[in-house]
Amino acid sequence: MVNGLLGKKLGMIQVFDESRRLIPVTVVEAGPCGIVQIKEKNRDGYEAVQIGFQEVPERKLTKAQLGHLKKSNEKRWRHLREFKSEGKPELGALLTVDLFSRGEQVNVQGVSKGKGFQGVMKRHNYSGGPASHGSMFHRAPGSIGQSSFPSRVFKNKDLPGHMGNKRITIKGLSIFDVRSEENILLVSGSIPGPIGGMVIVRKAS
Repeated sequence: MVNGLLGKKLGMIQVFDESRRLIPVTVVEAGPCGIVQIKEKNRDGYEAVQIGFQEVPERKLTKAQLGHLKKSNEKRWRHLREFKSEGKPELGALLTVDLFSRGEQVNVQGVSKGKGFQGVMKRHNYSGGPASHGSMFHRAPGSIGQSSFPSRVFKNKDLPGHMGNKRITIKGLSIFDVRSEENILLVSGSIPGPIGGMVIVRKAS
């Protein structure tokens, strides 16, 4: 059995639970995913399965990608990722959201939104200086160095730079609902990435 699926973030909605509490959930289109390759310990050194997500026309793939995918089945996948597996998975089999159940704990991984080059107030929550007229010190980081010793800036100092566009994993989220007929998972809380971004949903065991 595979311990996760690939999916696409569709956005957030609000739902009510049995106690009529309002719960924010993220809608994820998870699967169907096809098993493309099976890794074996005696041949590859470890056990895993490679699965594909989101069908794509052949003209959008390279010859190397097509040759790799044709070994499993007739479907062509845009995204490929490896997952841990138990038992004996079947090459070419399709995995659906039925892999998960309502109330199950999952870890969701995605790439956060890129925000470009940002200053210290937005990137590191610096308070900044006075905003009044004539201050001359508003959104700058301020003094960052030392005097004669050590005469340098320490590593890992919070400074302006590229913000976002990093792989983020949110752990311990719960599955609010599984809609098999629509290939939809409702995951409580928010998950990283923009609408339409690819995410990886794994069992939290």
